[in-house]
Amino acid sequence: MQRSLNPVYVTISALEAGQITLPEPFFVAPADPEKRTLVPSLSFLIRHPGNNSSEITRIVFDLGVKRDLTGYKPAQQAHIANRQPVIVEPDCASSLRWGANKTDEENVKAEGGQLLDPSKDINIVILSHVHWDHVGTSSDFSSAVFAVGSGTLNVLKNGAGPLYPADMFNDDELPASRTVEFPPVPSLGGERSEYDTGPGAPEHTPASADTLARLPASSKEWSWQPLAGFPHALDFFGDGSLYVIDSPGHIYGHVNLFARIAENKYVYLGGDCCHDRRILSGEKGIAMYDDGKGGLRSVHMHTEMAKGTLARIGEFLKHTRNTADVEIVLAHDVYWREQNRHRFWPGKL
Repeated sequence: MQRSLNPVYVTISALEAGQITLPEPFFVAPADPEKRTLVPSLSFLIRHPGNNSSEITRIVFDLGVKRDLTGYKPAQQAHIANRQPVIVEPDCASSLRWGANKTDEENVKAEGGQLLDPSKDINIVILSHVHWDHVGTSSDFSSAVFAVGSGTLNVLKNGAGPLYPADMFNDDELPASRTVEFPPVPSLGGERSEYDTGPGAPEHTPASADTLARLPASSKEWSWQPLAGFPHALDFFGDGSLYVIDSPGHIYGHVNLFARIAENKYVYLGGDCCHDRRILSGEKGIAMYDDGKGGLRSVHMHTEMAKGTLARIGEFLKHTRNTADVEIVLAHDVYWREQNRHRFWPGKL
């Protein structure tokens, strides 16, 4: 991990962004066939310091669930019916405005809280991927630039193969004039090559010069480089404080974030690398179930690639155990949410 004479640290706060219900047999194996768990779809506020308060860059990672479920297409709503109950409030925007356990502006100010207006105060939104429970209500962030994995805009338009047809996505989910895709990931051959260039693999969509100009200056040097066992990491600010980690397997464009929050202290935001912490620990495996077409599938588009991503994360955590304090947070980790209520905005990790 990068070290410098004057290290830069980011500040991270968790955000409530809706809750969904996961039937255990679709996510872990072995599973209780009757168990259904209400889990969060977490978002995170990340603040990168500038030379003064006016130069702080505020990023939101993932937007969770839309507060208006009618904003999803009919095919999406049919899928969402299997994830009920779904709780839409507080959503990501409400969590930014009021903070955890706050109900109105007067109470927030009385308690010394901080308010953020998602339409004005958020500079960048990074999405781990564009499944329905991560895209939220993008129109709330009307002045932000959106940054997504390569191929994401193509996925929204054309789908991602037979398991994820186009009617499972909204073509206008992201503001095209304010969206930037991270650079295409170099192929390593084998499964990676097939994943990147095989049938249905999406094409990269270049961003306009005006949109690129709204990103940090470091974006001009963005490239995928090895980092601590991860073959493809992108130094977002160019100072080692925040890395985008290519995390293939779940769906095209899936990325994680790796953040430095203090001396020798880091947070890994794992998105949907898995949906249950017991998979990451090895206590459970990834569930395989009937794909409706005579075969088996998992919640990941490419199960073996997803397993490879998990293996790299596991190796990374093992190798850093004695040298750094690394906390991993998954998007749907109900146990983490219950144990860390005090770390939701305006609290911090």
